[in-house]
Amino acid sequence: MVLNFTKYDSIPILPKRRHNINKFSTHIVLINQNNQLALQWKHQPSLQRNLKLYEEKHQEFSNLFSHQDKAIDIANFWRKVAFDESELIADWEPSNKTKLAYEHLASYFEEKCYWAAKDLCKDRNANSWEEYLCIARLLVYNPLKLKEILVKYNSKSANLDTYIANILRNHIKYSAEVSRFSRWRLLYKKSDKELIEALKVFGIIEPEISLIIFARKYFKQVYLINKVKNPTRTTGKKWIDPDEEDFSKSAQCYNIEKILPTAPHEVFANSPKVTAKQIQDWMEICIKALESYPISILPKFSLDALKSEFEVKSELQVTEIEWEKISSIEDTKEQGFLANQANSILSEQLQSMKVDERKILLLYYGFELNQKQLADRLGMNQSTISRYLTKSTIKLLETIARISQPQRWVKQYVGRWLESEYHVPVHSDLIQAALVSAIKKLVNEEREILQLYYGERMNEIKIASQLGISFNEIATKLTKIKNQLQEKLMHEINIWIKEYLEKWLGNYYKSIIKKVLKN
Repeated sequence: MVLNFTKYDSIPILPKRRHNINKFSTHIVLINQNNQLALQWKHQPSLQRNLKLYEEKHQEFSNLFSHQDKAIDIANFWRKVAFDESELIADWEPSNKTKLAYEHLASYFEEKCYWAAKDLCKDRNANSWEEYLCIARLLVYNPLKLKEILVKYNSKSANLDTYIANILRNHIKYSAEVSRFSRWRLLYKKSDKELIEALKVFGIIEPEISLIIFARKYFKQVYLINKVKNPTRTTGKKWIDPDEEDFSKSAQCYNIEKILPTAPHEVFANSPKVTAKQIQDWMEICIKALESYPISILPKFSLDALKSEFEVKSELQVTEIEWEKISSIEDTKEQGFLANQANSILSEQLQSMKVDERKILLLYYGFELNQKQLADRLGMNQSTISRYLTKSTIKLLETIARISQPQRWVKQYVGRWLESEYHVPVHSDLIQAALVSAIKKLVNEEREILQLYYGERMNEIKIASQLGISFNEIATKLTKIKNQLQEKLMHEINIWIKEYLEKWLGNYYKSIIKKVLKN
């Protein structure tokens, strides 16, 4: 979406924030309202929670917060919190209180960014309003820069609002005059993770997000060579706007690479050949999303450089094979029933085994002895131990297979998935991820037929005409492809069943040992 403002009055009106909680926990976003651009305030839940926490726990803040005319005083309160260099922190305060304090201040200064950008457009080109706004927001969302500004503030000379407004106007003028700012540099420098986050907040969903990220990859390569590293460009000068040739070359790269197995499934499954105009439109959307979402604008180094305690969460994610992953039953109650049924039947199956078999399973899964240790302990050959284990697990695997019955539902699942979810698979779902992996391993002709039939919704006659293959051959190949996907999925399910059984046996025998030790 390209925004063009030709008159000062055409700049969208900024709605008022009437309550303190909104003044310190929202940021500006651009929206399309009745085919016209408008501004609205977007809530940031983490900031809202922090405000409510301080209102409840901090008496001075609570007194300020209850008066709607005390916004400047509240801003000064957060300035003190941000400047607090002591390592002392109250039991109730968040460990990242300094980071949150700067974010509250940035939220409050959003209005000042808007008015500074708008006021400068009175005497300058109104088309620059968006650029001016982004320049201002880049400043207030950089904690290091904001700290430098606030350190120099003297309350005797002017109030905080006036001081910040003057700083922002001067900063915008300077940046614009020396041509330092470039929206294309902003697009180029942001990571995929930051851009994906910004696109989601901007309202873009899959599969378009994957298409945009893939397109930016090739746009960056072309733009770097043609414009940034161009010998005619002086180092340090503003990154100039790309031209039609840049977008055209980006589209060429996109169209060549999208058919390769290394391309994301969404790209291969959804996009016919893209045009230079499409690449340009996507890049404009990226810029709008980045400019509209403060967190994505925030430089990563700034927060790391601040000498304060930040909340860091680094939890190890362990993938576990749960029962529902191999049952294909979508109803939660039935999943629970099948899980209980599996536990009951597997327990009964174990009890029906011979004593020697159960003893080996107990030592192997409960005490985690390896086969050699088992052979030494029981005075048996290791090959005998291996046969016992294999025989026992085969019985249990057959039991699980009878309950889950994958051979009964796999064919229907693959057909339904191709029809309804082929365009936008859920990669966190093990079954769908397995199907995507299987598609990437098909030969090029099979992948192309699949993409034309399920991606572009062509019928067999059109596909046959486009590929120069007979109608009957297309139908045969589609059937063959489905069968291949079913076989691949069955193979994966068998692996999951084995993993599930290994996990179940470990938990089962360790729980028995704990009970015995406890008693």
